Amino acid sequence: MRKLHHIGLFIALVCLATGVARAQSFRVQCPTSTVTHPVAANNNSEPAYAGPTYTGTSGFPAAPAHVNGAIKCQQISGGDGFSTMGDGTQTYMFSFGPLSGLADIANGQPGTEFPSVFNTPYSGTPLLPGDPATTGLPAFTYNGAVGLVPETYTDALGNPVTVINGHVDARPIEDVGVMNGNIPAPLMAIDEDDEFFLTLTNVGMIMRPDLFEQHTVHFHGYPNASAFYDGVPDASVAINIGGSFTYYYLAPDAGTYFWHCHITPPEHLQMGMVGQLYVRPRQNRVPIGGSLYNALVAQQTDPRTACNSAADILCGNPVPAVVPVSNGRAATGNYAYNDGDGSTHYDVEYPIQIHGFDPNFHFVGMTFNPEGFTDMKDKYFLLNGRSYPDTVQSGPLETNSTDGANHFSQPLPSIINIPAGGKALLRISDLDVTEYQTLASLGIPMHVIALNAKLLRDQAGINLAYDSNSITLAGGESLDVILDATNYTAPNTFYLYTPNLDHLSNDAENFGGLMTEVHVCTSVDPLTKVGVGCN
Repeated sequence: MRKLHHIGLFIALVCLATGVARAQSFRVQCPTSTVTHPVAANNNSEPAYAGPTYTGTSGFPAAPAHVNGAIKCQQISGGDGFSTMGDGTQTYMFSFGPLSGLADIANGQPGTEFPSVFNTPYSGTPLLPGDPATTGLPAFTYNGAVGLVPETYTDALGNPVTVINGHVDARPIEDVGVMNGNIPAPLMAIDEDDEFFLTLTNVGMIMRPDLFEQHTVHFHGYPNASAFYDGVPDASVAINIGGSFTYYYLAPDAGTYFWHCHITPPEHLQMGMVGQLYVRPRQNRVPIGGSLYNALVAQQTDPRTACNSAADILCGNPVPAVVPVSNGRAATGNYAYNDGDGSTHYDVEYPIQIHGFDPNFHFVGMTFNPEGFTDMKDKYFLLNGRSYPDTVQSGPLETNSTDGANHFSQPLPSIINIPAGGKALLRISDLDVTEYQTLASLGIPMHVIALNAKLLRDQAGINLAYDSNSITLAGGESLDVILDATNYTAPNTFYLYTPNLDHLSNDAENFGGLMTEVHVCTSVDPLTKVGVGCN
């Protein structure tokens, strides 16, 4: 009888969560124009940088000389799911999953979309639990907001008008969002001057119906002027099951950041609610052949990003002391920071998130038992949610979940392909809650260019970047590293790994953990990262 009572309670709670969701509290927001980006037709691509939008301190100008950036949008779910470790063990997670940009995320790319893509309702056969894994790649191509549907109303003249206004159908959100957690959480990428609208939809934790867990999004280390959108529930809001909330950010500073849930952070971070965000610099939009130095000088008149090194000790990228003539002009538009001299140029970029799982903590988190916070100790060590040998597997990793469907639980590959004679930017972040982590590179030195989203420059503008064969990060830190294959030919293979031998394991078994391969290839597609002429 006790078992029947528990089963009845489980069903009742799931029905309650579903009923709340069907009350239409789910919404999304992705405007096609705003006060700072007034022309809708211009907001679906990044404009060339011609000068700062803001040049004073009196607010947004009525008629700005330059409108920079665009509008970007993304929708994510807060819930739970399963992932597969390198030894085949399925691990339960509290986790975020994608509810927009599904095809891009499954292909290892950011799920951040322009309004023209985000505001496209789905058409075709109904979305299925586990999509896009259920439908499969490359057949699945949808990148719009899941559940978005047009809404029809009657205007003052009695004519029907159909609009996209953020109204959603909860059924596809539940079908796709439930048990669809990712590790890392969905990747986000925006450009300086973008307006970013991020909708978090809390779909509930199906494996833990006793937990009415709220969720938030906190951009760790990100310069956010408004506490309301900072994701710390004491100073902002927390999102209940069956609810949605849209965060708003105006991207001011290039760099590698990360984000996580700020509800009981030690628990939710250990369980997997962590992801990466990076902001591309304005320097990418300097016209080819234009002066990077002059563009950086022009940025100093923008009060949001001005870098007065004489007065601000935290100034991240002052104008460089010397501008090499050979590097002083824009090349292909791939820069990590606004450097003014081309020193952060790269050919391909790879977000690398370090994380660790304690399987015992995850097990008790799934089985209604009290979690042992003081005994927490990682035994799975992950690069982009994968431990070796899964780190060298291309494409998304699937995990069969309790809903009977396969889910792309670990969509972000961690194998690194560099074109011969080229450079790869590694955006490395450590979201581990119990361990310091070290990564070493033998053969190809690491050129460390930034720490915690700050370019390594002193107040005189002198470049303080350095070469190393290893880097060490604490939880909550990020490093930007360039691997330079200028003097290497294809094919060639190197390793990126941890010299901490106890972290080269999968649950205390040898030959796993923090290790992946670096391939020097004849050529590499900068979007898909697929290499030609590799080993």
